[in-house]
Amino acid sequence: MTDSELSVRVVILTLTIIGFLGNSLLLYHYLFLYLARYRLRSTDWVLMHLIVANILTVLFKGVPHTMAAFGLTDFLNDTGCKLVFSFHRISRGVCIGSTCFLSVFQAIIISPRDYKYSELKINSHKYIRYSMYLNWAIHFLISTVNLVHMRAKYGNESTANLKSYLYCYSVRHDQTSDILYAVLLSVPDVLFLGLMLLASVSMVITLYKHKQRMQQMPRANISSRSSPESRASKTILLLVITFVSFYTISSACQFLVTLVYIPSWSLVHVTATASLFFPTVCPFLLMSRDSSISSYCLPLKMNRHFPKVSDQELN
Repeated sequence: MTDSELSVRVVILTLTIIGFLGNSLLLYHYLFLYLARYRLRSTDWVLMHLIVANILTVLFKGVPHTMAAFGLTDFLNDTGCKLVFSFHRISRGVCIGSTCFLSVFQAIIISPRDYKYSELKINSHKYIRYSMYLNWAIHFLISTVNLVHMRAKYGNESTANLKSYLYCYSVRHDQTSDILYAVLLSVPDVLFLGLMLLASVSMVITLYKHKQRMQQMPRANISSRSSPESRASKTILLLVITFVSFYTISSACQFLVTLVYIPSWSLVHVTATASLFFPTVCPFLLMSRDSSISSYCLPLKMNRHFPKVSDQELN
């Protein structure tokens, strides 16, 4: 075992463990709030779906690659390979969609009161739920492609016509077909990224105009602390920047795997490592930016951030 191989194995194992623990802790935080009948913010519902998608990514990408990195290969049958790659495709797509909806709805929330789409702002909580369910449904349909192409290796079967992913295989096609396949699967991702960037630009413009108005006001009327909406918007902007950065690296690696006829051991593992960056960083980024999350273990303090839901509202 070379030093580079050992380093890759340690990095994948570390990202998998830290990513799973961080996202599980954050999911526990939101489940506690929900079960304790605290009123969640509209964007918190999107964050819950994002966290679940992160956990699925870690489980269906990190765990199998960790096992393969330490020498355990061909441990899945056909059904296992199809499910592992399908759920990873679903979680990756839901992660993109969740980050997109998070930025879009936050841009709507902080928009001026005379904004022409004021009805969206009023009903944003309802629309968020419908959007997230649709997000899952779309990527469940897209992931069915993996049910056709992915398979396991049978005994001493030759892999000449198979593309190896270390523990699973896909039926090898000509390069043109592989490129068309990658492009078709990327269409929803490109649309979500476009919406995400537009919403982010809108938030930046809104925050800039708000800052300009605050600077023109007398200092006696300016609070030393920024508004909750402003802090939430800055957190989401940071989340979007982090996501786009890591997603670009991951997509570039995956595109190389698609183009290369026989992907190398290092390329396959680097691609897996790149796909684990965002799910691992995301929960700690949210914890560091949101005081209500960092104080999750002190439920009495949560009343400032999450008021209780009354019995009348539940009924």
